[in-house]
Amino acid sequence: MKRGYLLVKAIASSSGVGLLTLLSSVLVTSTGAFGQSLPSSFPMIDLDEQLNIQLNNSIQRESRDQADSLVRQGVQAQRSGDLESAIATWLQALDLYQQAGDLQGLGQTYNYLGIAYVNLGRYRQAEDAFRRRLGIARTLNDFQAQVYALNNVGTVLLKDRNLEAAQNTFLQALTVARSIKNREGEGLSLSNLGLVAAEAGNYTEAINRYEAALDFRSAATDRLGQANTRNNLGDAYRAAKRQPEAQISYRLARILAEDSRDLTNQFRALRGLVLSHSAAREYQLAFRSLNQYIALAQKEANRSEELIALRLFAELSQVTGSLSNARTYYIQAIAVANAIGDTQEETLLRNDLAQILYERR
Repeated sequence: MKRGYLLVKAIASSSGVGLLTLLSSVLVTSTGAFGQSLPSSFPMIDLDEQLNIQLNNSIQRESRDQADSLVRQGVQAQRSGDLESAIATWLQALDLYQQAGDLQGLGQTYNYLGIAYVNLGRYRQAEDAFRRRLGIARTLNDFQAQVYALNNVGTVLLKDRNLEAAQNTFLQALTVARSIKNREGEGLSLSNLGLVAAEAGNYTEAINRYEAALDFRSAATDRLGQANTRNNLGDAYRAAKRQPEAQISYRLARILAEDSRDLTNQFRALRGLVLSHSAAREYQLAFRSLNQYIALAQKEANRSEELIALRLFAELSQVTGSLSNARTYYIQAIAVANAIGDTQEETLLRNDLAQILYERR
């Protein structure tokens, strides 16, 4: 295995395409250049408030009540990891909301659908759902919802590497956010514009946009958003080979994420520190961060993150010339990959282990 593989492989694991982290008000926020694998921490629809909406007749009210119940069922299916069932249930809810003429219910359900489609990698359907959400927000003159819907659409476009369309969409979101003085929306839109610049390889511009985003996210006391943007900023500094600044940004991201109990950004920050210290050949510090990383993964019983940590341990051990340790970590990583059914990763790990054994002959 080439020594440069450590950085190449780990970067792919650590950044999360704008894709999509869903934060307040159901928005898909970016998490790093392609990757913040979608955590599904988005808010529940306020069904009790929705029940106060006056409907024209009892038939409409009955349809809406049935739709509300279906939305709740879909949320439960989503929480249990059964996204296909959640989608099927939410599609039924859409029909009932349409019968009731309930645009608020339609819009929120399209948000749920878009997020689920993103998690399943069905980006065309996700884009369609988010665009429908955007259309409803415009019909209702709901400018805040427009900001988040535009950012969701832009994030899916970014995942598709349609950078020009993504940038234009984020700029629209920024314009709307500024028109209503929505600091959180401005911070989100600027952070996503930073992702576009980073994907284009313009790291100086990305850094400028992230720093501007942090001003708004700090003013809005959006600690979750701050942690995400801090990680994005760390990624940009690291790509620009400005490792000391990257490490500062990752440490701040970790503190913010710990304060808000945001595990996704805690893992991202620790991964970033491992990679940044490795790039600077500060291997002792890289191993220290990696020990913290795997400790967090094991504490949270997160086998997927544990697998990433074990692979990084193996690769970093190989880079530092400790083939015996690398072999041990590869064997442990293979066991975890097998346990969670990640056959593709297990195959790659076995190939890497075979190369280690060959090198030791």
